Amino acid sequence: MTEVRPAAAASASLWERDEEVAAIARAVETLRADRSSPGQVHVLRGEAGLGKTALLAETRRIAEAQGCAVWSARGGETLRSVPFNVLRQLLQPALLSLHPEEAREYLGDWYDIAAPALGIADPVERQADPQGVCDGLVAAVTRLARRDWPLVLLVDDAHWADQETLRWLAAFVERLDDLSVLVVVARRPGEVKGDGARHLDTVAAVAGQSVTSLSALTPDAIAGLTRATLGAHADDPFCREVWAVTGGNPYDTVELLAKVRDSELEPSESSATELRPLNRSARGGGLVDRLEELGVDATRFAMAAAILGADISVDEAARLAGMAREDAERCADQLRDARILTESDPAVGPVADGGGLEFVHPLIATAVYNSIPEGLCRAMHGIAAKVVLDAGRGVAAASRHLLQVHPDDDEELVEQLREAAREHLAVGAPDAARRCLERALNEPPASDVRAHVLYELGCATLLTAPARTIGHLREALALPGLDGDKRVDAVYRLSQALLHNDQLEEAVRTVEAEAVRQAPGPARMRLQAVQFMWEGIHAGETTSPGRSEKLAALAATCTGRDNAERALLILRGFDAMTHGENAEEVVEFCDRALVNGRLAPGLGWTDPEWGLELLMMLASSYVYTDRLDRAESLFTEALRTYESSGWSGGHLAVAHAYVGLGHRRRGRLKEAEKSLRESLRIAERVGRGLPLYWSATCNLIDTLLARGRVDEAWRIADEHGFAPPYPSTIVLPDPRSVRGRLLLAVGRTKDGVNELEEAGKAAAVRGHLNPRDGALGGRPRPGPRHRGPGPCGPARLRRPPSGRTLRHRHGHRRGPALRRRPGDRTARGPADRPGDHLPGVLALPVRTRGRPHRARHRRPLGGRAQPRPDTGPFLRRGRPGRPGTAGPGQPGGTAGGPRAGAGARGGVAAGRSHRAVSAGRGRPPRPGTRPDRPVRGSGATVPQAPSSSSVSRANRRRTPASYVASCARAGRVPSKKPPVPTSRVAGTRTPGAPSATVLQGATPPSRTIAVSMKVAGCTTFTETPVPANSSARAKVWAASANLPRQYAAKPS
Repeated sequence: MTEVRPAAAASASLWERDEEVAAIARAVETLRADRSSPGQVHVLRGEAGLGKTALLAETRRIAEAQGCAVWSARGGETLRSVPFNVLRQLLQPALLSLHPEEAREYLGDWYDIAAPALGIADPVERQADPQGVCDGLVAAVTRLARRDWPLVLLVDDAHWADQETLRWLAAFVERLDDLSVLVVVARRPGEVKGDGARHLDTVAAVAGQSVTSLSALTPDAIAGLTRATLGAHADDPFCREVWAVTGGNPYDTVELLAKVRDSELEPSESSATELRPLNRSARGGGLVDRLEELGVDATRFAMAAAILGADISVDEAARLAGMAREDAERCADQLRDARILTESDPAVGPVADGGGLEFVHPLIATAVYNSIPEGLCRAMHGIAAKVVLDAGRGVAAASRHLLQVHPDDDEELVEQLREAAREHLAVGAPDAARRCLERALNEPPASDVRAHVLYELGCATLLTAPARTIGHLREALALPGLDGDKRVDAVYRLSQALLHNDQLEEAVRTVEAEAVRQAPGPARMRLQAVQFMWEGIHAGETTSPGRSEKLAALAATCTGRDNAERALLILRGFDAMTHGENAEEVVEFCDRALVNGRLAPGLGWTDPEWGLELLMMLASSYVYTDRLDRAESLFTEALRTYESSGWSGGHLAVAHAYVGLGHRRRGRLKEAEKSLRESLRIAERVGRGLPLYWSATCNLIDTLLARGRVDEAWRIADEHGFAPPYPSTIVLPDPRSVRGRLLLAVGRTKDGVNELEEAGKAAAVRGHLNPRDGALGGRPRPGPRHRGPGPCGPARLRRPPSGRTLRHRHGHRRGPALRRRPGDRTARGPADRPGDHLPGVLALPVRTRGRPHRARHRRPLGGRAQPRPDTGPFLRRGRPGRPGTAGPGQPGGTAGGPRAGAGARGGVAAGRSHRAVSAGRGRPPRPGTRPDRPVRGSGATVPQAPSSSSVSRANRRRTPASYVASCARAGRVPSKKPPVPTSRVAGTRTPGAPSATVLQGATPPSRTIAVSMKVAGCTTFTETPVPANSSARAKVWAASANLPRQYAAKPS
């Protein structure tokens, strides 16, 4: 605080600050009253000299008088480039009181993340995640604050605080709901821009009504202050002139009155004209003139103090000024008497060895620093850097001085700056690392070193400034010096930057060109894998010709010897999954990429060689082939690794999203929603529009629809911009499909149909014929009624049938699906698909507005794909008694007795009748009973041949799949009674072609269709509501079935 004599004027800056002091006193009382009360934030805003520091000093006095612990820190104009500088000052009282073992115990799991940033532990070699370090510091301060309750935190001159501290402060004040702490921040308005201004605005937003803007003192207050300092005999004209000269600024008033007292000027109207010359010596050039009057040595010592900034040591200032210790002490005494320097307050900050000094006011420090000639200033910074290094404080602490040294082709300086950049990256300060490397380029470095400096600079700015990274890495690759693995890594990072900058095609071309330059070997194979990886995540409408064939040929030569071959195997499995190839082959490719069932060394979640995208492709392949146990293991490992490593940015958001996806596929919708909401929260903090943001939003909406919460799903979509244009990278599940389902659920049928059609077209162009990796398979759980916001108005949703109704219709409570048999549950799919969880053959309803139908999986997917001996009877599509269908025991007949080929409902009923008759219960069927209705009493179905007029001869030669596809092409709706195949039991089809199996059933009419798909051994289905319009129904049918034209008319 400003030093003022006599003592009567010590509280001069508190004149007319009664309301502010009272508010602070109430906040301290509230803090002490209840340990469980939420924290509070107060912001003091005002121009320089209006009394912010004095109010913080009064806050300290009030808090300490009531038994509160107080931590305080101050920003410095010349210290803004030092990362975590203010935070380290703030926590020093708490950290000094802890032994290393106690510090590790209090910080817990966050010790390895937060301790290097606080300067109490050596940093690790790898680059730290800035967001993770920030979260770790928030957790560390929270634990220490709970120990020292009641606690008051004071931050002065926050506008000069370093970016890393401001980021922590903004995050910390947002989490004070469950932490009883009082935070008081003082700052000047308009002194900071960019991210720093955004962080301070966040602090002000949390403070709300507790933001106080200080104003200048009134003439009455200046008069009272003047008489309290000079005596009651000061007349009114003199006091009025004091106010006019200082503008009511408390600092200027105190300094002017001190000079009046020292000059023994009479406080009367006759001497009022001498006030302005005296006031000019308090700031700017007048202050420098007053400093020069003290002598050359005092001026040099003051300049050295301004170079060192805060925590000024007399010994270090003497070395910097080039004077003896005795002369330095004499100069320090002179500057104290001139109210330029003062003793450091141990309660406010650290005290340097050999005596700590600080400037009386930041305005004085700024004036002295700006008065140093530029050449002399740069030279003194170079000497200061050597002083700091000789003191053993490390190159990172000296980097703020190295940044100011004049460029002079100094190779040693370049190496020091590169080392400082590595230390900054290790503690989570990439902006500080960027400044060091940019300064190293200006030195400049030697020609063979320049490429390496550019490469390191590109790595430091990869996530914060992709456009700038592209320029640095391109220049580095054009220069000699980068060879071997480092050159390959530079190309990979350049492609990453191009991808982040939405230049995917350029990224692919860059990697492809470098792969051609490399000789055959691991480096070339890695680049080829990177090329296939970027092409694989591209969601555009064009793909590289023959990409899948080239990838398959390259992967066929891979055995998994190194990470490049493992990456190609993962990419081959992902490509096969998206194109609907055999699920078992997809899993085989993925398994070969693992080492003893785990990720290979160098291919982990935090390893920078390959990045996150490749491992997410691996996990996605497991998810959409229903190997959910392996996928869940990968997701859990990713989440645990990122949390333990302190990666709490985009990587953690993606991990939470995929953990939620795993829960969603297993049917654990409540757990899925929890994980996806956490993912969306983190993704919102990282930034909107990124692929991870789309993934979190898309999965959350899909899960809410599955839970029947349509209104909430629509609100989430509206708040987070879930609408076209869609991202250029692949997002799973497909955003178009999820949005189409959402539009149909809220009653906007036409828009939903259009979205589904666009989704089908986009998938067909890319060759993605397996819709299991989309969202069409799930359907929202029906609710009582939903009034959608679309133009179609309210959309009535069908109420789920009761258990009694299901028993009446189907003979048991599971409805049209088969009963669950004991078996493996690790690979079951989403819970909202009717019958999809049941092992064996699955019968699913295919419903239209007219005659209902039934679609059935011919073979289950994933872990349920093992053949069962009891599923043979249900794989037949004929019915007993139909022409061309043999009975049990007959040549070509169906083993399974009366249940053979009866379908789900008929099979269950017939099985129950068969057991009843065998046991002597029930009665035999009456002749002429219809085969699809149970016999009264026993529920058995009797196989009867239909009349010859019920099925036309032409229709007997057509399978249900071809009939549905032909109707879809012609824009017609299938008839109420589609043709039934009678001449054969199992049809043939072209290898690799998708098939849709449609069987006749008797489910109640509704406005939904579901089409079972089987693409090269990978069985899947889609289901979506059907609009009332006939042509629209046909379009939905075609879009849902996704049958290519060349296969649509062929037998299933």
